[in-house]
Amino acid sequence: MANSFTLTIIKPDAVAAGHIGNILQMICQAGFRIVAMKMVHMSESEAGRFYAVHRERPFYRDLVRFMSSGPVVAAIIDAENAVERFRQLIGATNPEQAAEGTVRRLYGTSVERNAVHGSDSDANAVTEAAFFFSELERFTY
Repeated sequence: MANSFTLTIIKPDAVAAGHIGNILQMICQAGFRIVAMKMVHMSESEAGRFYAVHRERPFYRDLVRFMSSGPVVAAIIDAENAVERFRQLIGATNPEQAAEGTVRRLYGTSVERNAVHGSDSDANAVTEAAFFFSELERFTY
């Protein structure tokens, strides 16, 4: 299978707790290559646009507030079957249900404050990566 990419966001809770380095180390040790990365502080409007797919869900407003509450680290990571492999690395949305050794089990504290976002499909990875990064900001090997 050809290499593919996905988007991850290290969320405000994990950034504030000082877990950026540990999470990036886990990602690299799992065989992913970082092809673009930046730290940003999204406004509520920007977070609302990013999570617009969830606009009708009851958690949308809290999610937008949380994701705009502090800086995040957005990264495009590359590996074969990236979306599926990354979803396995980060674990279940609820850290209490995530497998031992996954990012969310290690660094998440609740369903909302679960340390990282990962694209849930190849199509969403493309859309989400384009939200944060221009073509000029992406590197290839």
